[in-house]
Amino acid sequence: MSVALIFALALLCFAGIALGASGGGGEQGSKGWVATDTFKVMNFAVLAIGLYLLLRKPLSQALSDRIQGIKDQLSELEARKEEAEAELARYNERFQHLDKEAEKLIAQYIKQGEDAKAKIIKEAEISAQKLEEQARRNIEHEFKKTREKLQKEVLEQALTKAEEIIKIRISDKDQERLVDEYLDKVVA
Repeated sequence: MSVALIFALALLCFAGIALGASGGGGEQGSKGWVATDTFKVMNFAVLAIGLYLLLRKPLSQALSDRIQGIKDQLSELEARKEEAEAELARYNERFQHLDKEAEKLIAQYIKQGEDAKAKIIKEAEISAQKLEEQARRNIEHEFKKTREKLQKEVLEQALTKAEEIIKIRISDKDQERLVDEYLDKVVA
């Protein structure tokens, strides 16, 4: 584009020079087409043809480079557009599946929670059974101690009562007979 601008500026400059060389446009009182006018037009034509021949390749190369650059930019932009559309499609698909993934995660968390609940309940039942067993052993032990203590007290009271009864009912004759029996057993 800059080459075309340079060409247009050069054309205007040379046209201005050619116009200035002619005397400014008719104030000399010319009566028509003069021979110098033919030379000026030929001069301008030669200059224009020379510029055309000189600037044709660089100008055409610059224009084709610019066209190619625009084509490259367009193809690059198309490729980026396609990539962006593909990425958008992936994101839309992931967004659509996001609800399903969220439901899966919630289901997993619920299952984990239920598993943890079942495990805690099972551990609590085991602990309760252990505590119940320990309490039963403690109760049995206390019951056994209390029974033994009660039996001991009953035995002591029975012995005391028996001793009292024996003291009341035993006579001297019974005492002598018991002593004799005892001595017979010891001697024999």
